[in-house]
Amino acid sequence: MRVATLAHEIDFDGWRVAARALRLEGVEPAQASFRVGGSAEQGGLFDQAETLAPGTRASPAGPIEQNFTVSKTFVDLAQQVILHRSADRFDLMYRLLWRLRDEPDLMKVTSDIDVVDALDRAKNVSRASHKMKAFVRFREIEDADGPNAIAWFEPAHRVLEKTAPFFVRRFQNMRWSILTPDGSCSWDLKTLTFGPPATADQAPQEDEVEEFWKTYYASTFNPARLKTKTMQGEMPKRYWKNLPEAALIPEMIAAAKGRSETMVATPASAPNPRTERIVAQFDRETGPQDRLPVDLNELAAGVQGCRRCPLWRDATQGVCGQGPRNARLMIVGEQPGDQEDLAGKPFVGPAGRVLDDALIEAGIERSDVYVTNAVKHFKHEPQGKRRLHKTPNAGEVTACRWWLTSERDLIRPRAVLMLGATASLAVLDRKVAVTRERGQALALDDGSAGLITVHPSYLLRLPDPVLRAQQREAFVADLRRVRTLL
Repeated sequence: MRVATLAHEIDFDGWRVAARALRLEGVEPAQASFRVGGSAEQGGLFDQAETLAPGTRASPAGPIEQNFTVSKTFVDLAQQVILHRSADRFDLMYRLLWRLRDEPDLMKVTSDIDVVDALDRAKNVSRASHKMKAFVRFREIEDADGPNAIAWFEPAHRVLEKTAPFFVRRFQNMRWSILTPDGSCSWDLKTLTFGPPATADQAPQEDEVEEFWKTYYASTFNPARLKTKTMQGEMPKRYWKNLPEAALIPEMIAAAKGRSETMVATPASAPNPRTERIVAQFDRETGPQDRLPVDLNELAAGVQGCRRCPLWRDATQGVCGQGPRNARLMIVGEQPGDQEDLAGKPFVGPAGRVLDDALIEAGIERSDVYVTNAVKHFKHEPQGKRRLHKTPNAGEVTACRWWLTSERDLIRPRAVLMLGATASLAVLDRKVAVTRERGQALALDDGSAGLITVHPSYLLRLPDPVLRAQQREAFVADLRRVRTLL
């Protein structure tokens, strides 16, 4: 048995060096073991083993090459898994490393038992990091240098070093320390440092802000929307003892039913007169829009003057659909992008080019298709000189559905292809799980056929070229399928 001794529980660099040496020597997973710490008598990196010359195996199978590389995907996964508290995490990653030489695409086999195990542990580590961001509660003390915020936290996995940079970004102008059973970290406004493990009694138990926080938390509690299992799933009980607001939860749960009944029995308050005046003015500015436009030109003019939702304020212009009046196929996207907003035409940006190429491959002429969007104005947020896309919310989709319905009434297509969840919500008036309903022929209320697929921008966002190629083939297959509905 070859035993590699690591410096500490999250010694990824030490594991990496040891695992690589063992793999190059040909030490099989059953004969390799990793442990943390150890006595000075162990005599180096490996127990019970002689040092082998380069280019030889520990097994009789003969020499192997000195160079052995693995994908970045594996390295990133190993860095996550090693933060897991399971005792066999090092052995699991070595088994994967052992197999990767002969199975270079192993990490893509998501049904493999070792890959599934590693991915599940990495997911648990990511979840523990997320919970740490959500449930760390600082309490302020005064020391020789002024205010200092200190928090005690018990993460499910060893994620302190992984998560600490988040708190640096979040609280750059505040001195703080986070104490955990695995270690501690401190920020002094300039440098992030890590220290030894701590105990709960080293952290302050309360501060003067705590009562204000409890009052705020209690005031945001809505008894009518209480879902205890969901709440405990998002805020597991293991974290409650370190959350000041957790002391209020049992009482609020117990009183929820009575408070809900009181809310239901209370008569509705009178409308605010000022709000009613604003709504009336809004309706006058919007103008009558209960009459179906006689043609697409009138519809386009109406969109330019639409004030049904606030999106018109930040957009360059409204972007109506484009295509022949008698198109048999209507394609509905989400909303105009940056280039569409400037050009006033749908699908002329990067996603539009992906759609054009896929239509050609599927045997569909773009000039025969009416292409439009669920929402007619570009929703975005500025970031420097760029305008970054923001997904329209349900209220904005509902406000704009009148224009989409008018387009469908004027075009009367035989089939409607919905690109993504927002387009599906606009056409079907219900939330849709795209992956579950994708490619299925649906009967729409106007007698036409509907089909759901992904938005072309989804293909652009996929970093893995192999997955991107697979998803593009599936997208083209959906276009061919919708062609059969015509």
